[in-house]
Amino acid sequence: REKLTMNVKSKKIIYLLLILPVMYVGLLIIMDFDVNQKRPILNIFKSLQSDSALEVVDFSVENTNLNTDLPKPNKDKNPYYGDLHVHTKYSFDAYVFGITATPDDAYRYAKGEGIKHPLGYEMKLREPLDFYSVTDHGFYMGMIQAFSDTTTDISKNDFAKPFHNLNRKENLTVESAGERSDLFSSIIGAVIAEPFPNWHPRIIKAWLTKNTQQALKSFDYDIHKSAWSDIARSANEHNDPGKFTTFIGYEFTTSTDIEGGNLHRNVIFNSSEASIRPWTRIDSLNPEDLWTWQDAMRDKGVDTVSIPHNSNGSNGQMFEMESFLGRAIDQNYSDKRMRNEPLVEITQVKGTSETHPLLSPDDNWADFEIMDARVGSRPPTYSRPSGGYVREAYLNGLTLEFTQQGNPYKFGLIGSSDTHTGAGAFDESNYWSKVGLLDGDAENRGSVPLAPENRERLEEYMAAFNQPQSTIALEQGDYANTGFTQWGASGLAVAWAEENTRDSIFKAFKRKETFATTGSRIAVRFFGGFNLSSIDLNSESLVSEAYKKGVTMGADLISDGEKSPEFIVWAQKDKNGASLQRVQIIKGWMDTTSGRPNEKVFDVACSDGLKVDPITHRCPDNGARVNISDCSISQNIGSTELKTLWKDPEFKSSDKSFYYVRVLENPTCRWSTWDAIKRGFKPREDLHDTIQERAWSSPIWYIPSPSDVVVVPLGGTLPIRTSN
Repeated sequence: REKLTMNVKSKKIIYLLLILPVMYVGLLIIMDFDVNQKRPILNIFKSLQSDSALEVVDFSVENTNLNTDLPKPNKDKNPYYGDLHVHTKYSFDAYVFGITATPDDAYRYAKGEGIKHPLGYEMKLREPLDFYSVTDHGFYMGMIQAFSDTTTDISKNDFAKPFHNLNRKENLTVESAGERSDLFSSIIGAVIAEPFPNWHPRIIKAWLTKNTQQALKSFDYDIHKSAWSDIARSANEHNDPGKFTTFIGYEFTTSTDIEGGNLHRNVIFNSSEASIRPWTRIDSLNPEDLWTWQDAMRDKGVDTVSIPHNSNGSNGQMFEMESFLGRAIDQNYSDKRMRNEPLVEITQVKGTSETHPLLSPDDNWADFEIMDARVGSRPPTYSRPSGGYVREAYLNGLTLEFTQQGNPYKFGLIGSSDTHTGAGAFDESNYWSKVGLLDGDAENRGSVPLAPENRERLEEYMAAFNQPQSTIALEQGDYANTGFTQWGASGLAVAWAEENTRDSIFKAFKRKETFATTGSRIAVRFFGGFNLSSIDLNSESLVSEAYKKGVTMGADLISDGEKSPEFIVWAQKDKNGASLQRVQIIKGWMDTTSGRPNEKVFDVACSDGLKVDPITHRCPDNGARVNISDCSISQNIGSTELKTLWKDPEFKSSDKSFYYVRVLENPTCRWSTWDAIKRGFKPREDLHDTIQERAWSSPIWYIPSPSDVVVVPLGGTLPIRTSN
C-alpha cells in the first residue's frame, strides 16, 4: 500500500512537470496570436491581463514646512508664473550629457536658489517662480544613470559598460562631448531596441501586465519605478500651498514612425496621486492611446492634462488634418483631444511655434525665433511648417468644425523651457541653453568663433551626430554649426488663478485661462463681451466688472444677435524687462459660406501716447533702439502698461472667429549678441542681433448663431437598397 501511494505521488509530479511546459507553450501561442495574428476569438484570454499603467499610487509625503499663513484667494485672480517642462538626471538625454541635477535641485532652483551647471558655473533666477514641474522622459526614465552606477545589477551587462562612471567629476568637460554624442546617437538606440527571446518569462510578464518595456533586456522595472517615485516624492515635498506649487509630471516622448515628426507631450497630474509608472512611447507611439489612458485614469479619480510642445519640429504632424493612423477626424476625436489636451506649449528653448513667415506672410513679426529642423533629426532635417504652427492650427480647427468634424485645435497657450539642466534659462543676458556639456559654452553654441584647438573636438562630436558640416566660415572666423543658434531663452507658463495652489492653478489649465511669455514676466488680461464699453478702464473695479460682463481668455463668446463684440486688453511690463512697445490682437476667421480661413493682425494699443493708423492698423515706430556694442537700450521710450477697449472694425456676425493678444516689448539684445560682446566679438552676421520679448494670450472664440449652410461632402457611398 505504501508503495502504491508513492507511485500515485510520483505520477502526479510527472503529470505536473508535463503540464507546466504545455501551459507555458500554450500561453506563448496565445500571446503570438494576440500580438502578431490579431485573432479576435482569442480576446477571451485578455482577461488574464492586468494594466500596470492604470495602478494608482498616492505619493503623499508628510510635509511639516507648509506655509500656514495663507493669503486669501483673489476672486479677480493673480498671474502665477512657472515652468511645466523641466528635465533632470533621470532623462536619458540629460544624464548622458553630464546632467546630475536631481528633482530636488530643480525645485530649489525654481524657488530662487542657485545650482551648478555641469561646467561648474552657477545657474540662478532673478526672482523665484510660482510653480514648477519636473517632467523627465517617461521613456527609459532612470535607466542611463543606472547603467553608469557600477553598483547596480543592470550595470554588469555588456551593453551598460560604455556608460560606466560616465559623469565622474573629471569627465564633466566639453572634451567629453564626442564620447557622449556617440553614446547618444548610436549606442543608446541599439541598447534599447534589444528584447528578450520570445520564449523568455519576461516576455510573458510584459504581456500579462501590458508593460512592453519589461520585454527589453536593458530595462529594470524596479529602477524605473524608483526614479518615478523619487520625482513624485520631490514634487510633493516641495509643494507649499499659497507660496510655491509643484506638479507631478513626465514627458510622453513620441514621434511619427517614418519621418521622425515630433509629437512630444508633457503629462501633468492634478494631485499627489499618479500612476505607478509613466505611460510611454513603449506602450504606444499613438497620442490617441495616451488620451485613452488619461480618460481611464480620470475614471479612477486622477486627472491629467497633456501639453504638446515643439510642433515646429513635427514636420507638420502635430496639428494634422487626419488622425495618427490616417483616418478622418470626427467629433469623437475632437472631443477626446480637447478633453485631454486643453493647452499647447507655444514657445521654449527649441524655438517658437506661433506662426511662420511662409504661413503668415503679411505678419511683420512672424519671423521670430524660428527653429526649422525636426526635433532630434540627424543630420538636422527640414521640418515642414504647415501643420506645425499654432495659428494655422486654430484656422484649421475652424475649417474642421465647418465640415462637422469638431474642432480638435481649440486649445489655450503656455510657454515653458524644456531645460535639461533642471534650470530654465529665461534671461537673454545670462543664457546657458539646454543640453549641459554640449551647449553650455558660447563656442559650442555657435555664437562666438571657435578657438583653433577646439575645432577638432567639435568635428569629432558633430561626426557622432551625423552632421555633414560641423563649422561655418564667417567674417570673424569659423563658427560651430551645431544648430543651437536657432534655440532661445524661452519660455514661461502663466496661469490666472485665485491662489497659488495645485487645485486653483490646475483648474486654470483646464479652462485655458493661461498665457505664454518668452521668459519676460509680462502680465496680460484679455476680456470679450458685448457691453464692456460701459466699464471705466481706470476704475479699480475694472477686472471684477469685466468678469461679470464678459468672458476671459480661453473661453467662448456666444453671439448676441448682430452685436459686435468688444474686447478689453490690459498689459503690464516686467519690472526687470524692457518697456512695452505695442499690443496686438490677432484675428482668425472662417467665411461661413465657403469655409475659407483668414487671418489679420491689428495693433490695438501703442506706447508713448501714439495712435493706431486706422487704415494700416499699425502703430508708428516709437523710436526704441539698441546699442549693439554694449546692449544698452533707449531710455524713457515705451510704456509700463497699455490698456484699451477695442472693437473689430471688420466684424461679421455670421463668421466663426478667434481673437488672441500678442504683447511686444521694445527691442533688446538676443542671447547670441550678449555672448559675442561678453567675449569681445561683434554679433554673428547671419543671426538676428535683437529680439522683441513677447507674450501671447489664449484666444477668445466668437461663436455665431447656427448657420443654415449645410456642408455636403463630395464622394461617399450610395446604398443600392434601403431596409425598412
